[in-house]
Amino acid sequence: QVQLVESGGGSVQAGGSLRLSCAVSGYTVSKHCMKWVRQAPGPGKEGEWGATSDSNYDTAYAKSVKGRFTISRDNTKNTLYLQMNSLKPEDTARYYCATDPSPDACSRPYSFSYLGQGTQVTVSS
Repeated sequence: QVQLVESGGGSVQAGGSLRLSCAVSGYTVSKHCMKWVRQAPGPGKEGEWGATSDSNYDTAYAKSVKGRFTISRDNTKNTLYLQMNSLKPEDTARYYCATDPSPDACSRPYSFSYLGQGTQVTVSS
């Protein structure tokens, strides 16, 4: 059974930093595309992708987070991370670790077969 368990969310002021972790079980992180996606609060808000990391350690970032967020993985711990710096109020969202075992999963950054329960990030101005 695949389980993705996020942690590390919290409340910070604008300009602050947080590091999210995603502990994965029942699934080998090193072999697959891993993703961070987020869902902002409020009606009409759609989910969006933030970052992806493939099995070759190649990464990609959404324009909204590029240069501020860094996705990484520790294959020995089967864990995914998201370092978030220079946080802005518009980064406020529930952040989810996600993955899709398809070989081309990283070419579809907002598709996922498995999703964690999420961790809340709130950034105040």
